Amino acid sequence: MEPPESNSTGDDKSVGFEAAKKIILRWDSTVSEEAREKMIFESDRQEADLYLEAVDEIQRSLSKASLSDDRSKATTIRIAMARLEDEFRNILITYTAALETESVTDRTSSVSTHSHLRSTSSNFESEEEFILNTEKLLELEHCESSDSSGSRSTSSIREMDLMPPEAICDLQAIAMRMISAGYVRECIQVYGSVRKSAVDSSFRKLGIEKLSIGDIQRLAWEALEGKFRRWIRAARVCVRILFPSEKRLCKQIFAGVGTSIDDACFMETVKGPAIQLFNFAEAISISRRLPEKLFKILDLHDALMDLQPDIEVVFDSKSSDSIGVQAAEILSRLAEAVRGILLEFENAVLREPTRPVPVGTIHPLTRYVMNYISLISDYRQTLIELIMSKPSTGSRYSGDPTTPDMDFAELEGKTPLALHLIWIIVILEFNLEGKSKKYKDASLGHLFIMNNVHYIVQKIKGSPELREMIGDAYLRKLTGKVRHAATNYERATWVNVLYNLRDEGLHVTGGFSSGVSRSALRERFKLFNGSFEEVHRTQASWIVPDTQLREELRISISEKLIPAYRSFLGRYRSHIESGRHPENYIKYSVEDLETAVLDFFEGCVVPQQLKRRSQ
Repeated sequence: MEPPESNSTGDDKSVGFEAAKKIILRWDSTVSEEAREKMIFESDRQEADLYLEAVDEIQRSLSKASLSDDRSKATTIRIAMARLEDEFRNILITYTAALETESVTDRTSSVSTHSHLRSTSSNFESEEEFILNTEKLLELEHCESSDSSGSRSTSSIREMDLMPPEAICDLQAIAMRMISAGYVRECIQVYGSVRKSAVDSSFRKLGIEKLSIGDIQRLAWEALEGKFRRWIRAARVCVRILFPSEKRLCKQIFAGVGTSIDDACFMETVKGPAIQLFNFAEAISISRRLPEKLFKILDLHDALMDLQPDIEVVFDSKSSDSIGVQAAEILSRLAEAVRGILLEFENAVLREPTRPVPVGTIHPLTRYVMNYISLISDYRQTLIELIMSKPSTGSRYSGDPTTPDMDFAELEGKTPLALHLIWIIVILEFNLEGKSKKYKDASLGHLFIMNNVHYIVQKIKGSPELREMIGDAYLRKLTGKVRHAATNYERATWVNVLYNLRDEGLHVTGGFSSGVSRSALRERFKLFNGSFEEVHRTQASWIVPDTQLREELRISISEKLIPAYRSFLGRYRSHIESGRHPENYIKYSVEDLETAVLDFFEGCVVPQQLKRRSQ
C-alpha cells in the first residue's frame, strides 16, 4: 500500500527527510527518557500530526532511496513503526473496558442506533445487573444501522460504539501507516491481544467460565444444571451485542486499508472467546443421553436456534465462517441428542424394575412419566420439528413378549411426536400391568391399575397441549380402562362376599322343618361377617387418592352390597332371632355396613371387629 499523501509542499526532499528523521529519533524510546515517559497521542494534537507527517516522509524517501542510504532509512522506519505500535497499543488500552450498559438501558430515554460503552474501570455492575441490563438493551426498538460502510444488521443485533470517534481516527491513522510499511502482522497481533483482553473481561462479567469440553463433561449434572440459564443469557449478549460491536470497531478502524484486514483483526479478537463460548453447548451435545437432561438440552437448542441467523450475520466472512459452521453442527447434534434421549426415556420406562406400592396407590413411576410428558408437550413446537419418525414398536412383529404393541392404524393423522407420547403411555401401562401381577391379592392389583390409569387420564385432561396431541379418542380408550379395572376389582372382591348372601343351600324339605335350615343360615351369616370384616380391615388400608374416584367406587360397592344385605336380612332375620344368641350371627345392621364402606380406601388401620351402632 502506498503511504498517505503528505500535506508538505516543500521542494527540498533531502531536508524534508532529515527533519522527519529528527522527529522520529526524538521519540525513540530506546534512547530517550522523555520518549519513554510520554505518549505522542496523549500530547497536543499538533505533535501527533507532526509525527505522522514525519512517518509519511520517511516512507516516501525509503521508496526512492539509493543503496547507499537505504539502510539508514530502513532503520529509521523500524524505529517509527516500533513507536507507532506502542502508540497503537496505548490508545487501544486507554479506551478499553469491559462491556457496560447502564447508560443505554432506560426504555424511556431516546436510544441511538449505536450506543456507547463507558471506558471507566470502576463501579462496574454486578454480573446479574449486567446481564439484566444487556437483556433490556436487546429488547429495545429495532436497530437501524447508520454505518456508512454498510455493516449488516438484523432486528436482533445491537451494535455499540466501543470507542469515541477521536480515538478511532487516531487508530485508523496509525494502522494505515503500519500496514503501508509492511507491518500488517504486528498491527493485527497488537489489536487482537488488547481487544481480546476486553472481550475476556466481558466474558467474566457474563459468568462465562474458561472450561474445555472435557472439563464440562467431567462436571456432575447437578453442577451443570445451574449453568444453562446463565449460558443462554450470556450467549445472547455475546452474539447480539459483544461480537457485532467488536466487528463494527474493526470496520471503523481498518476501513480503506484492505478488504481482509478488518476481518483478520476481528477473528484475532473473538475466535478464541467464541470457541470458549460454544464449548459449553458442544460438550452438552455430545454428553451421555440421560432422560433428566432433555428439557435443559431443549432450552439450549431453542436458544441456539434463535441465535443462528445472528451468528450467520456476525460470522459471514470466509475466515470467520468456521464459527458459524461450528454453531450449526452443535445445533444438529443437540437435535440428535433430543431424539436419542426420547428413545432412552422410552426404554427406561419399559425396563423400570421397582415393585408395586403396598397399598395400590399411584406409583412414583406413573407420576414421573406423566409429569415428564406434560413437560414434553410444553416444548411441542420444537419437538414437532425434531421428532420426524414414529416409534419402533410391536411384539406383533418382533415376537418379543416383553415389549408392548401399538396399532398405528387407529392413530392415523397423528404427528410423530404425538405417536411417541402415546407410545410412552402404552409402555407405562405395560410396565404397570407387570407390577400389578406381583400383588398377592388380585383385587389390589386391579385397584392399582385403576388408580394409575385414572391418574394418567387426569394428567392428560389437565394439560390442553397434551390433550390436543393425545386426542379425545385415545383418552376415551384410557377412560374405558379405568372403568374396566374398577369392574375387575369389584368382581375380585365382592363376588365372594355377596356369594354368602345367596338363598341356595338354605332350604330343606321333609319332616317338621319350616323349610329353612337354621344351622346353614347361621353358618352363612358367619361366613358373610367374616369375609366382610376381612375385606373391611384390609381395604381400609388401601388408598384411592382421587376424592371423586374414591367416592364413586364406594357408591358402586354400596349399590351392590347394601341392597343384597338388606334383602337377605329381611328374609332370614326372624329365623335367627327366634333362636339362641342371635347377636352372634346378625352382628351388623344395614347402617353399620353403610358406615363401614366409608372407611374403604382411606389408607388407615381399623380394628379387627367392625364398630357396630349398638356399641
